[in-house]
Parts: sequence; structure tokens; C-alpha cells
Amino acid sequence: MDKKPLSPKNDFVFHKIFSENMSALRGFLQAVLDLPAEEYQRLEVVNPNLEREYPEDKLGILDLKIYTSSQKIIDVEIQIRRQPSIWKRLLFYSAKLLVEQIKKGSQYQRINRVITIYIADHVLIEESESYFHRFRLYDENTKISFPDSIEINTLEIPKATEPDGTPLGDWMSFFRAGEKEEFMAAAQSNPAIAEAWGVIKVLSGDERARALAEAREKARMDFEDNYNGAYKEGEQKGRLEGEQKGRLEGIQEVALNALRENMPVETVARLTGLPLAEVKQIAARLD
Repeated sequence: MDKKPLSPKNDFVFHKIFSENMSALRGFLQAVLDLPAEEYQRLEVVNPNLEREYPEDKLGILDLKIYTSSQKIIDVEIQIRRQPSIWKRLLFYSAKLLVEQIKKGSQYQRINRVITIYIADHVLIEESESYFHRFRLYDENTKISFPDSIEINTLEIPKATEPDGTPLGDWMSFFRAGEKEEFMAAAQSNPAIAEAWGVIKVLSGDERARALAEAREKARMDFEDNYNGAYKEGEQKGRLEGEQKGRLEGIQEVALNALRENMPVETVARLTGLPLAEVKQIAARLD
């Protein structure tokens, strides 16, 4: 492999690594979570779309949606840049994953724990130097955890500057890697990381896979540029025409530009927060 390895932070590469290689997925989850070993015996990666009860409900698309052996639900996401209202979005996705487990007439016993792993390639919690945090519901006085509820784990790649000798630290070195030698060093520390590195080597040597990864990265960067520009323009419009209307017009313009770059409607809906039906209507203007 002569070309520079593809980055595991690219969403196309990330999904390939962890949706098609159970050894890599199992090793990563075991490094992050504190679930019993039997939970990892049967992992199932499923459709990442969150269900909507009504057509106008906000669409949610996760990077990876996984069921464990006892049907606990794990959402794994990776983000390059800081996103507005990220904490509220994480709460929304977690709550949605809880609610979609129970249909009308079903029993509450069917609800299983929802676990989120959010990997950020930016500083998320400025008041802490730790790269790993686990948030759960608990009683502040007795420190007793609320049983089988929402759990949110955050990993901040920029804070993991040096290996710390832990399996999770090894994975953070893997996500930070950019050169072949860095990937190889991380792979030597852990068999599961070696599996993930094997996927990257195959993808990096496949011209079609490399083109897809690079196109996805270009689309992401173009989207962010369009979003930032249109959002600022929308804020300016908002001062003159009403803040809410101006921002909505700015986001709609972002969606239109993203669709012109052939970004899938589902992805546009996810990134803008617009209902899928509205994005499809915007897409119809291009036909």
C-alpha cells in the first residue's frame, strides 16, 4: 500500500470497519463499556434510522446502531467538528431509542438500556482533561444509579495525546493515527485493532473505496462551508425578517446546495435537522 491510509474518522471508513468486522467491533465496545462479557457474544448491526411515529417527526440517523445479546441498544457516532446543541441531540437520540422500543399496548418491561458512544475529534468538555467520560442517571446523595436507563459515553480524540497502557487508550491511538507506522504501532497493541487496521489497508488499496471515502469527505467539508455561510446569512436575515424564518431559509439553502452535490436526502435531513419529507420536496426542485 503506497498511498496514505484512509482515516478511520471518515464516516465511510468508520462504518466499514465496525459494521463488517465483528472482531473489531467487539474489541472496541469492550474497551469502552463495562457490560458483562456475554453481552458481546452476539452483536447485531441494524438499520441506523430512528423510527418516526408521525411523518413530521424529526429524522434521526445514527452512524452505527447495535443490539447486544440481551437486546441492549448501542448507538456509536463519530464527529469531526463541533456541532450546535450536541448535548441536546445526544439526549434526543437516546430518548428516541428508548421510546421506539415500545409500541401501543406493549409492556414497559420490554424497554432495554440505551447506550451511546460519541467519538469527537474535538474538545467536547473543556473543564476536564480526561478523554473519556461516562454519564448515567444517578442519585447525587447516595450515588445509586438509576437501573437500566440512558448511558452516554464520550471520547475526545485530541485529549488522548499519549498512550496510557489501556485498551481504550490503544483505540484512541488508532483514531489519532494518520501514517502507516502509527496504525501499525496501534495494531501491535491489540488484536481487535489489528483487525480494524486490516480493513483500512484493504480499503486504502481499493480505488473505488478510496474514491467513495474521499467523495464523502469532500461532501462533508462542502456541507460545513455551505452550512456556516448560510447560517450566518440566515441570522442576518433573521434580524430583518424575523429570526426563526431567516434561520429556516438559511438551513433550506444549505440543504439545496448539499443536494446539488448529490448528497443522499437522508444524510441531508440528518445534518440539517429538516424533516425528510421537506428535504425530498427540496430535492424535487432539482429534477
